[in-house]
Amino acid sequence: MRYLRVLRLFLLTSLAAEMEYRANFYLGLLSSCLTLLGALFGLLLLYQGGYRPGGWRLEEALLVLSAFTLLQGLGSTLLAPNLNKIVEHVQQGTLDFVLLKPIDPQFWLSFRAFSPWGLGDFLLGMGLLLYAGERLGLGLGGYLLFLFYLALGSVMLYSLWFLLATTSIWFVKIYNVTEVLRGLLEAGRFPVGSYPALYRVFFTFVVPVAFLTTVPAEAALGRGEAPFAAFLLALGLLALARGFFRLALRSYTSASS
Repeated sequence: MRYLRVLRLFLLTSLAAEMEYRANFYLGLLSSCLTLLGALFGLLLLYQGGYRPGGWRLEEALLVLSAFTLLQGLGSTLLAPNLNKIVEHVQQGTLDFVLLKPIDPQFWLSFRAFSPWGLGDFLLGMGLLLYAGERLGLGLGGYLLFLFYLALGSVMLYSLWFLLATTSIWFVKIYNVTEVLRGLLEAGRFPVGSYPALYRVFFTFVVPVAFLTTVPAEAALGRGEAPFAAFLLALGLLALARGFFRLALRSYTSASS
């Protein structure tokens, strides 16, 4: 309960600070709309002439795109405003103050700031999900399965992002490392089955893009055996991120001392 109260305070203070610049929300929504329109245009080009990459119908591929858009909203709202700043905390020595606080440092570093400018992606992603689900005739169970495995994908994305950000404790100037991750995740716009075999292996076992966007769609459609593996992978990556952060703190030397 104490952490829930702290989380509420983080949310309120972040919104109070960000709402001083309300025009940014509309600009962010416009940017999200343009990004989604670009992704839809690319998807429609891929499906021209009756072609079904990987056997996926267009409406099924829209489920994958909705999962990607929702995760992109998570990245803009929570992950980027917090995890990208870990590098700054290490470089400027402000991580010292985080470690001295009577709260778990990983919790503080992960949830201290919220940016409402990513809410446009959430709205567009939910709209796309409802549209695709209506065209596919998804029931309540399908929607719930989609959201459950999307939540697992969110845990995976957070864990991967936090792992990369934690390496800044050893290698301070790694500002672009999370951008590399975001670039790889762009592949999640499309069903992983639409890629050649070598790419499918890479996006499943090396960078688990398939588990972030394709698996939620497969679970909603009632196909594939990957959903159980997604549950295990999410727990494993979260435990790895936690253990890796605690290991990194042992090597941390204050920049201010």
